[in-house]
Amino acid sequence: MKKSTYLVLTFLLVVAASCKKNTKTGVIKANGTIHQQGITTYQYGTHILTDSSGEKVYALQSDMLTLDSYLNVYVEIEGNKIKGYPVDGGPEYLKVSKIKE
Repeated sequence: MKKSTYLVLTFLLVVAASCKKNTKTGVIKANGTIHQQGITTYQYGTHILTDSSGEKVYALQSDMLTLDSYLNVYVEIEGNKIKGYPVDGGPEYLKVSKIKE
């Protein structure tokens, strides 16, 4: 193969690899009450969101919002699933970007 063909193939591989890294793992919207995260077996998240039935739980963290401001408040959250979770039988792990009371 010619040198230019190798350059084009290398460029395409680099572009494909970078696109894969930048894709979102999924946006989730959920309703429930935010609580402080206690001691858990799964050890991730700073807070949890529990739905009204108490059956669905999400582990939460946020760099943009102060989750302590919403403790024991029923809210609607929006966030991205954090890749690689859940682990150790824990809940889905969300990076919260929006909260609505």
